[in-house]
Parts: sequence; structure tokens; C-alpha cells
Amino acid sequence: MTGVHVGADLGTSGLKLVALDDDGAVVAEAEAAYVHDRPAPDRAEIDVAVWRRALDAALAELAPALRGAPVRALGLSGQMHGTVLVDGAGAPVRPAVLWPDARATGELAAWRALPAADRAALANPLVPGMTGPVLAWLAHHEPETLARAAAVLLPKDALRLALVPGSPPVTDRSDASGTLLWDVPADGWSAAATAAAGVPPGLLPAVRPGTEVVGTARLPGGDVPVVVGAADTPLALLAAGTASGLQVNLGTGAQLLRPGWPPQPVEAPVVHGYADADGGWYAMAALRNGGSAWAWVCDVLGLSWPELFAAAASVPGAGGVVFRPFLTGERGGVAGPDDRAGWVGLHPGTTRAHLARAAVEGVVRAIGAAAALLGLPDDDAPVVVTGGGARTALVQQLLADELRRPVRVLHLRSASAVGAAVLAARGAGADVVPARVCGPVVEPSLP
Repeated sequence: MTGVHVGADLGTSGLKLVALDDDGAVVAEAEAAYVHDRPAPDRAEIDVAVWRRALDAALAELAPALRGAPVRALGLSGQMHGTVLVDGAGAPVRPAVLWPDARATGELAAWRALPAADRAALANPLVPGMTGPVLAWLAHHEPETLARAAAVLLPKDALRLALVPGSPPVTDRSDASGTLLWDVPADGWSAAATAAAGVPPGLLPAVRPGTEVVGTARLPGGDVPVVVGAADTPLALLAAGTASGLQVNLGTGAQLLRPGWPPQPVEAPVVHGYADADGGWYAMAALRNGGSAWAWVCDVLGLSWPELFAAAASVPGAGGVVFRPFLTGERGGVAGPDDRAGWVGLHPGTTRAHLARAAVEGVVRAIGAAAALLGLPDDDAPVVVTGGGARTALVQQLLADELRRPVRVLHLRSASAVGAAVLAARGAGADVVPARVCGPVVEPSLP
């Protein structure tokens, strides 16, 4: 190998690295897991140092597989909506608040009170874990912490700042548009929403192109240029090459993505409208409870992941049992923030296999409900599916049946990390197209 471009995806439960060669092939991968903190039932936080340690561990694992090939550039992808306050030196002043956090539910009243035009310009449903409401909560409950902050960043931006000390505290359009502080038609920060958050406008980061090089990082093998990067879902679109139709990412949560969304005010949005990584826009219907619900079921039933899906596939149906996967509530539309999970329809003949089958079907059924909110394309093109939750044949078939569309799985361990590597390559002046290996088309078994 003459050189590689590396992408890092900073997820909710782990960090993934991929290295792409000039032909777009994944030549090396690494991963480091972590667990975020739950200091209270409605809280989700993590020390930024945990992310840096995970990156260092993954880089150390990746290096031998590169066999001395130089890393030409590094790009970052990250979970959306988080809130990281940093001081003038770039050091975090408190743990990062993550997207599953619900402490700012009461602060959403300030967004509901915005003038109709200002509220419609945000073009997104109100979610307490988004950056704006979290900032409002911090302004009310931790004003001394907010006073120490020089900037608010999204997760991937905080990791990049830790990796490249002295670099500017910046973000990109894709992450900025998911904060409830972004005026979608104007494509810039919303003065009205910033005022609703109760924070000075100077706290918001500058917005730069995702391919812009912000500095160099000392990595194994030498100094490497680092680009701004982008949010995880638009980078998954970029990696998959999905320019139209529907893409489903099934991981900890589930995201249904439709590229080509026209940016416009929306008075009562039920789906999200975000900037992509290429200057355009996409619509998204999101579920908080995807693979995370299956992980909980595994713990409750005493099954490993392979055992869960094997048990679910061992019976032709759930035997009348229905599972609602909403352990942590939802954003609205499919379910509300106060909805919870559970099995119903239990009877003396219910087995553990039925419970497993109902759990798998329940998440797929929620994805179908989210697709109905988003609207399916008019054509019959296969739905592109990415993410670890869709690797089993049972899930693929259930998705095809639920969506009444053929589905095709894109075999990328981390589509978002691949997208980040593509941005890194562009920042280094290379045009790298990912090698996309797809599974067979799975047709619906129902008429």
C-alpha cells in the first residue's frame, strides 16, 4: 500500500476505524468499545477522555494491519446532537451530554414559544437531547459551568480538538443542522433559537466544510492532516452512495434516510431535515430504540446476540406475542417520550423463542412505522440497509416484508467511518470512491 485514508466513527457505544486505499477498498479496521454514564435515569453523559482513549486504542490496533503504509489524512464522524462545553484552551469543562439524555424536556417550552416563522425555520421536531435544549438546561441549572465555556461543540468536534490541540473550535453543516439552533432555509445559526437557549451567540462554533484541514495530529507513523468531518448519518449516505430512494441504518438506534430533501420551513415537522455532507439535504425519521432494545432483551432472556436471532428464527411467528421496543421513549410520531417497552399477549404456551421472535419483529415494526412517516419513494428500487443490526437473514426478510420493498444489505462494518475516510481523502486532494459490496436482494415474501 502506498498510503491510506482513515475514518473514525465516534458512536454512542464505541469507536470504529477504517482505512481506505486509493481504490476505495477497506484494508484495515479496528474498534474500541465504551459505555456512557447514567448518573440519573434521564441522563446520558461521558467523559471526553474516554473517547480519546478509545481512539488511541483503535489506532494502536490498526497500525500493524497497515504494514507501514502512511496515513495521508484522518476524518471524523460522530453521533449527532451531543453537547460538549470547552474552555479557551479547548479542554472540556464538564462531561459531554449525549443524544439519549432527556433532562431538557421542560426547556422545550421555550422553543414552542418561538414566533411561528422562527419555529418553522428550524424544520425539525423538538427533542430534549439536542444541543439547544441541553444548553438551555445548563444555563438554568449550571450557569457557573456555562460561564467557564468558550465554545460548545458536537462530539466529533470535541474529539478532534483533543486530537489537534490549538485547532479552532469548529463544526460542519451536518452537525450544526441537528442542534435545534439552525435556521434551515437560511442555512445558518438561528438568532431566535439561540436566544431561546439563553446562551451568547459567541458560544456557537464557526461552521466549516467537512473536507477542510484544521491541523495535524501525531499518530503512529507520523503527523497526519485532520479534516473537520461530519455527522454519522450523512456520512453513511455518502459511503453507501445513496443519492435517492431510502436507506436504513440499524445500529444502537435506527435511522431512515431519504436524500434530496428540499430545505424549507415546516410548521409541525414529524421527521427531521438535516444538511448532508455534500452541500445538500436529507430527511430522516429516527428511532432511539433499535439494537439497544435487542441488547436489553438478550440480557433479560440470557441470550447472546447470535442466540437471540437463532431463537427468533426457530419459530414461524411470535405466537401472538407483541413486543414494543420503546425502552427509553421516542421522539414522537412512532412513539412518545413517555412510552415504554414490554411484551403483551403472553399465554401458557409462550416460549423464550416466542419472546425473542416478538422482540425482533417489534423493532422491525417500529422501523415500518417510521418509514410511513417519512414516505416511501414511488419506485421499487431496493432499500439500502446498513448497520450491524441487519446482518442476519431473518432481519433482512422481516424488513422486506414490513416495508413491502426489496432490501439489499451493504456490507460495510461502519458506513459512517467509511464516509469519514472519504472526506479525509478529499481533504488530502484525492477522489476516493468506496468499494461497495452488497448482499443479494431480499424480496418481500408477502403479496
